[in-house]
Amino acid sequence: MAHLYQELAPQVLYVDKKTGYNPKKWAEAIKVTRTVYVGNMAFCTREEQVYALFSKCGDIKRVIMGLNRRDKYPCGFCFVEYYTHEQAKEAVNLLNKITFDDRVIRVDLDAGFTEGRQFGRGESGGQWRDDFREDVDEGRGGKGGGLLKRIEGMPNRQVYRGKKRQAGG
Repeated sequence: MAHLYQELAPQVLYVDKKTGYNPKKWAEAIKVTRTVYVGNMAFCTREEQVYALFSKCGDIKRVIMGLNRRDKYPCGFCFVEYYTHEQAKEAVNLLNKITFDDRVIRVDLDAGFTEGRQFGRGESGGQWRDDFREDVDEGRGGKGGGLLKRIEGMPNRQVYRGKKRQAGG
């Protein structure tokens, strides 16, 4: 009879390669995780706002705000750790794709936070997503304008179109 029901939260296709997990290990971690990843947040969203919204799905163990690795300012994502897997799943089911602080956020199960993942990995110190953005998005720190471009025919390669790096710095 269970085959008649459709899962409300689709299976996660995203795998964070920096964790060192292969897709199978990532999928196993997702089955028991108590952590959600929240993306596409406004840079000005405060930790207190995240607590206020996400606590509607259960008691929060901690919130880890995503930071630009260079200047340590918020860069539009965070991790929310709950006490149970059920609370994390409820957050995905109820809060994914809602408007929060004037942004449509993405909420997805995450394999679990490890130290260092709070820092952006993009060329600018923030998120890669913002480096590739074609438009200038004020809600995400005014980043965009095609800082990085994919190399045609090579989807995993990109070229940096910003200022040239100085030798030794």
